[in-house]
Amino acid sequence: QVQLVESGGGLVQPGGSLRLSCAASGSIFRIYSMGWYRQAPGKQRDFVAGITNSGSIKYADSVKGRFTISRDNAKNAMYLQMNNLKPEDTAVYYCNAEVETARGRYSYWGQGTQVTVSS
Repeated sequence: QVQLVESGGGLVQPGGSLRLSCAASGSIFRIYSMGWYRQAPGKQRDFVAGITNSGSIKYADSVKGRFTISRDNAKNAMYLQMNNLKPEDTAVYYCNAEVETARGRYSYWGQGTQVTVSS
């Protein structure tokens, strides 16, 4: 059993910053890629940023230059530093990880953390 827990969401004014964290726990042999996704009300869940276990990084065009993804392999943790936030960044942010366990390699999701950008 693997659990992903996000934290760090909240209400912030436009132009502000937040730092999201994702902590993985459980029977983990190895974590491969990790990523952040977001889902606004009435919309599909979209990719935001991803990072492999070797440090290769990708961003959605809408967040390039504003968001920074990082991970700490020793802690099985991932982070998303979000700067210059805009109202259109408002969404529930989800952590995703591809994890190898004793039963095999699976994709896991966290429960999500709400980010609201509003004045």
